[in-house]
Amino acid sequence: MSNGMSLIDPRENYERTKEEIGYVSRKEATLNDYKRIGFKSGLEVHQQLKTKSKLFCRCPAGIYHDDNDFDAEVIRHMRPTLSEMGVYDGTALMEFRTRKEITYRINNETACTYEVDDTPPFPIDREALDIAISIALAARMNIVGEVHITRKQYLDGSIPTGFQRSAIISVEGELQLRNKKVRLIQLSLEEDSCREVSDIGHRRIYKTDRLGMPLIETVTYPDCLTPDELAEAAEYIRFLNRSTGKVRTGMGAAREDVNVSCEGGSRAEIKGVAHIKWIPELSHNEAFRQYALLNIRARLGKITDNPAEWTIRSREITEKEVMYHFAPVRAALDRGEKVMAVNLPGCRGILSHFTQPGRIFADEISDRLKVIACIEKPNMIHSEEIAGINFNSLFPEVAIWLSAAPEDAQIILWGPADDIPTALETIEERIRLAFEGVPNETRKAFEDGTTMFERVLPGRDRMYPDTDSQPIAVTTEMLERLGRDLPVDVAMRFRQMKEWDLPEDTWHYLLSKDLVGIIDRIGNDLGFDRREAGILIGHRFRSLQGRGRVAQGFSTERLYDLFAFLKEESLLPPVARIMLPAVVAVPSPDFRAVLTATGLRRITMDEIRDEIKVLADRFPEVCYNGSMAGIEEWIMGQLHMKAVGTLRLSEVRKKVSEIVEVRG
Repeated sequence: MSNGMSLIDPRENYERTKEEIGYVSRKEATLNDYKRIGFKSGLEVHQQLKTKSKLFCRCPAGIYHDDNDFDAEVIRHMRPTLSEMGVYDGTALMEFRTRKEITYRINNETACTYEVDDTPPFPIDREALDIAISIALAARMNIVGEVHITRKQYLDGSIPTGFQRSAIISVEGELQLRNKKVRLIQLSLEEDSCREVSDIGHRRIYKTDRLGMPLIETVTYPDCLTPDELAEAAEYIRFLNRSTGKVRTGMGAAREDVNVSCEGGSRAEIKGVAHIKWIPELSHNEAFRQYALLNIRARLGKITDNPAEWTIRSREITEKEVMYHFAPVRAALDRGEKVMAVNLPGCRGILSHFTQPGRIFADEISDRLKVIACIEKPNMIHSEEIAGINFNSLFPEVAIWLSAAPEDAQIILWGPADDIPTALETIEERIRLAFEGVPNETRKAFEDGTTMFERVLPGRDRMYPDTDSQPIAVTTEMLERLGRDLPVDVAMRFRQMKEWDLPEDTWHYLLSKDLVGIIDRIGNDLGFDRREAGILIGHRFRSLQGRGRVAQGFSTERLYDLFAFLKEESLLPPVARIMLPAVVAVPSPDFRAVLTATGLRRITMDEIRDEIKVLADRFPEVCYNGSMAGIEEWIMGQLHMKAVGTLRLSEVRKKVSEIVEVRG
């Protein structure tokens, strides 16, 4: 009996199904492609706040440790609890099935008994609350009258208590992008989770230095209809947060959860995207993954009228029955693990169906075996491998053992005996979900733009009030006080940079580093040309920073101080360009010492006029052919470093032209 391999070429099936759904690469995609599949997306942007303390205790915030720098370990096993409505959250139940042992590495400097739920929460950090309200006001959102703290279940172990304390600060607002508006649902203040060290098998390790740090979560409606709009919205929120000067920057300080769906699909949440530049590729591939799953649903719909009756068949494979030369199976048997053959009725062509670039539906199953059954990869092989493996040659008897029909597909899986029942349930569950279409799930992002299953998407059933915390009234006095010093709107900053005629290649950098305000102050307070200051900072300073020439601890406020020094010394902006490498090389520069080291000195136009006459007389001596061509350029070259800083070079060139013309 055939197992189906002779009737289908998996590689051809992968390419055929890829073409069938009309997949196009991100670079080739057009607006019509996104309209065709019904692309829709929104964001949940998490941003750490720059506070001295954590949110619900008084441990210091912003101090990080190496993975092996810890004073104690706490081990926990998580279990779900009933919500206020008396039901369990699906994510909590899924995590419970994994039977994970969670280990927390604790450093005494950054953690206390609150983190392990041995101490009630302290009153919420007021500095964090003020920053959150300020950002909500800057986003023109509606501030709540009372801040109510709730608990949100997290059974993945990222929070030792099993729940995160969170509070809604504001609701409803909008972002004005270049060509459209994106609506905001809410902004919340919450405590950050642990940092994961490793996740292998049934053991997951976290460290607690980041745990409890205040962060805000800004949530948008699914108003973004292309990946580019989505990335632009993420950038806008990033710029808005940073414009306050009260948020943390650096790796991990800001993370985006990207919610994506296609027409007929379901919301999938791509969790913890570390770089905004990843967002377009990730969201593009996720939308097409869902479109592919809808195509798989249509194919599976022809198998049976009642998907609930569909079931797998399985059989254990032992060493006594056959000798296998496939290395992973051989190694599993040698480790004493269990090897199972599984038949998937009617699924021929489904396992090798395209889902993402370089990935097929079989990967959806393998990913869940790793996450839910905790069987590390490689954990299976199947009858539609596209990597050149000949399943028929490796496992010739499998189809016969399973009484497989030609239209069936087969899987060989292996793992510890205790995990096999969960693994078989997981395989059957994923195929049943494929009959329905696109499951709601959280997915992990990879740099190449693909994703993998992480957990079932949480629902409302994981939320309940925190009885340890009192509501906090948001008074008119608070709003008036916090509303006095709001940052300039991001859309206004874009208009300003355009009005100042700054090169567009500086805009993103200046906004991301919150430098536009400094340029504006250099113009307002000191009277310098904003374009000159902007180019110096957006090009010269950026270049020095990119090459690692800026000292750790150097504050960008020193750039303003540099221009203030130039004004005090009656010097022009070109001096700043010469001084800048030495200025940024130390955290607290001595501007006068740097200026002295450059050898620059003040010079008057009268002195320059005299120099021009002398140089004009010398030119015939240095000119090898006796021609006067190029005299102006040669004189300017000789005078450049003498004039820079006190005289405009355009004025010097004009004077050179006048004298040369008279002598002509």
